[in-house]
Parts: sequence; structure tokens; C-alpha cells
Amino acid sequence: MARWWERGHLLDPRYLIAFLISLVLVAGQLRYHMLGGYERLVLALLTCTATEALLSWFVRGQVVNLQSAYISGLSLSLLLKPQGAALWPFALGGFLAISSKYVLRYRGNHLWNPTNFAIVTLLLAAPNRVTELSHQFGSDIWTNLVIWGFGLAIAARVRTLHITLTYVASFLVLNTLRSLALGMPIAPEIAPITGPMYQLFVFFMITDPRTVVRERRWQMVVAVLIATTEALIRFASDSGWPLPTAFNAAPALMALAMVGPVAKWIDLRRAGRGIPAPATSLATPAAPASLDHGSSPVTRAGA
Repeated sequence: MARWWERGHLLDPRYLIAFLISLVLVAGQLRYHMLGGYERLVLALLTCTATEALLSWFVRGQVVNLQSAYISGLSLSLLLKPQGAALWPFALGGFLAISSKYVLRYRGNHLWNPTNFAIVTLLLAAPNRVTELSHQFGSDIWTNLVIWGFGLAIAARVRTLHITLTYVASFLVLNTLRSLALGMPIAPEIAPITGPMYQLFVFFMITDPRTVVRERRWQMVVAVLIATTEALIRFASDSGWPLPTAFNAAPALMALAMVGPVAKWIDLRRAGRGIPAPATSLATPAAPASLDHGSSPVTRAGA
């Protein structure tokens, strides 16, 4: 086991993330037919990879590694649940996810996790046509244990375990308090953390190295802020506040879309003023490329 763990340090972390998302997809499809059609997967993958290839060639003069586009395509095919047999959300979502990296930038960095940006945009723009993955994964404990086991191991390998665990702990505490305040059963309110949407969320979206802040302690603070914002959104929804449908359908994704970019913008501003980056970095010497949908290296300055 030690030998295999050491060999894992030689792999580009993006391949580990791709493996984790592929595992979720295969498990969900084989046991619960979660995709709703393989044409959705094919369309999302083709759109993401083609957009990445074209935009990288146009902007950088070369086609970059398409591993990140593959991750985006898998995530969109899993998380998007359009009305009926509609396919256009997967094509439009793939284009929005990849193009956002090249357009919505500040000091050489994109601020939104690309998949998160695409799904939130679709939920806000077409709430009657598009929703997100919910309870379709079932409640089989062994499937969840396998995915969480691999997820925790991969998070430890790529040095993002502290972000994942901080968010999970905050989610459990805050939503337990929310349930007690509203007089609702606790178990149904904390159960979503075991579902596939949250599995991708805690292992992939909030740990995205190109959109997290630089310093370890602030990464944990931001994770708490995201969980707090999500709990407030869910509390407002339970209390009957007139929120847009997207907030009711995907409070976690909306929380990340609101908190993450602001935190990253502040961090980039601090970096621009000459504040040195800490010794702790999400990148490792053996794998300098980004784990998320960015193809440029993750430097210690966060640029």
C-alpha cells in the first residue's frame, strides 16, 4: 500500500480527480441509471473538449491538455437534469463552463469554478427547464462508502482534505442548528451530504486549486463561509422567502458561486500588493498543473 501511495505522487492530480468523477458516474449509471441517456454524456464531453481545444488554440496558440475539459463534461452530464429529453443544456453548459475560463478573468485567473458557473447560470436563466441532480443516487451504503473512501484518499493526496473536512463539519453543524431552530427532523436535513451532488461538490468544486485562495487557514475560512451561506439560503427557503428558483434548487452551488469568486478576487488583490504566498500550496512538485479546469500551472503566487 505504501508503494502504491508513493506511485500516486507521480501522477498528475487531474487524473485522480477524473478517476473520482468517473467512479461516481459509473456507479450511478450501473446501479441507478442516473445519466438519463448516454447521448447527454457524449454531447457534454464533445462540447467541452472542442471548446477547450479551439479557445486554447486561439488564445495561446496551442491546444492544451484536455483533461480539465473531460472533467467538466463528466460533471455536467451528472449534475444537469433538464426537462424531458432536452439536450441543449449540455451543449450550452459545456460552452459556458469552458469559455468562462477564458473570458471571466482577473489578473490571469478565472474566479468561478467553470462547472459551477455553467450550472448556476443555467439554473438562473432557465429555472423551468433545468434543474440539478438531487436524490437519484439512492441510499446504498456500500456505494457511498466506496466513493467517499476514494474521495478522501484522493483529497489527502492532492492536499485539499482540510477544505473538504472543514466544509463537511460546517455543513453538519449549521444544518443541525437550522433544523433545531425550525423544529424539523435533523436526519433528512443532513442526509444530502452523502449524495452524488455533494460528493462532487466537496471533493471537486470547493477544492478547485485555480479558484481557491492561497493560504491554508483562509481556505478553511472560505469553506466555512460557503457552508454558512448555504445554510442561510436553506433557512430562507424553509421560511418562505421569495427567492429565485435556483436558490431553492441548488443552495450549495449558489453559495459557492457567491462566496468563492469574492474570496478569490480579494486574494488576488492581496497578491498584487506584494503579500507573499504561504509555504502551503495545493500544487505538488510532481504535478505542477492545475487540478481544476485551468491548464496553466498553479504557482505559489496564485496567478
